[in-house]
Amino acid sequence: MAVLHLDNYDVTIGELEQAQAEWLRARKFAGLVVLMDDNTRRDCWPLLEPLLAEMSPQLIVVRPGEQHKTLETCQYIWQQLFDMGAGRNWCLINLGGGVLGDMGGFCAATYKRGMSFVQVPTTLLSQVDASVGGKLGIDFYGVKNSIGVFHDPIAVWADARFFGTLPARELRSGFAEIIKHALIADAGQWQELLQLEDLSSVDWANWVARSVAVKQAIVQADPHEKGLRKALNFGHTVGHAVESYFLQTDTPLLHGEAIAVGMVCEAWLSVQQQTLSPAEYADIRALLMRVYGHQPVPLQAWPELLATMRQDKKNEDTGINFSLLPSIGAVSVNEICTPEAILASIGMIKG
Repeated sequence: MAVLHLDNYDVTIGELEQAQAEWLRARKFAGLVVLMDDNTRRDCWPLLEPLLAEMSPQLIVVRPGEQHKTLETCQYIWQQLFDMGAGRNWCLINLGGGVLGDMGGFCAATYKRGMSFVQVPTTLLSQVDASVGGKLGIDFYGVKNSIGVFHDPIAVWADARFFGTLPARELRSGFAEIIKHALIADAGQWQELLQLEDLSSVDWANWVARSVAVKQAIVQADPHEKGLRKALNFGHTVGHAVESYFLQTDTPLLHGEAIAVGMVCEAWLSVQQQTLSPAEYADIRALLMRVYGHQPVPLQAWPELLATMRQDKKNEDTGINFSLLPSIGAVSVNEICTPEAILASIGMIKG
């Protein structure tokens, strides 16, 4: 069991235990609600339910998937909370991946001006990224996470046993954020990743703890994304645009798959605008291609991708903002790239 201490809450990495239920009970909430989707109700709730049974939690179940990370789903969650008689002195437990954690946290933070919530992330992606740092939100008008708030949970409980319920593709998706954390902050870990050949034999609890430690240090230094925290957006300016585009197709990408595309593009931009060496770029591209394969982006998508990037919430003034790599293990934020350079980077993976 590893416990990482942030300023306002702890991230506990290890198997869920009775001690966590006792901690929750000691806070004497007036009521307890568990938010889950159809998948986590079937696969993950059986691990958590025995710990909470004596507190008689009420359940809210929503449909899974990024396409349901909307105001309409939030309205349903808020309505359920009202119908239950939930107040500000209740607690919402979000049992699910990044979509559910982002949306559930957003609903908790805005319901009656804020109720307490616990994140219980069930995917690799959410354990190493979405559940840590208090960034909450939903998608709106075709743009990911464009409506949201900063609001901390009271705790994060990350249990690697949930990974046993995941398809291999979901694990691979989450692995993209571990790669990102190594690229921006841990050159030693990057060298270890280069040697990794089989995701099925990974000690995930160890990798999650190391990856969360990277994000923890960055979030504590810049909790509201004024500067350094933008480092965590490496791969995400292009990646979010790619993800939004493919969500509208018959072949949507998982978040990590889209971020892998974004990291290839933004590593190439790092060679052009920073001091990342062509050899380092070649290593990054080779690893990402080996793990994720070649995901072509059709030429007709490029104008839409640029339009989406111009809506990115990280932008300042009129430029499109990036976090780029001067070298492996380092990052430079607030780098503006021209549309021509961005299109050239996408051209490296075109269909």
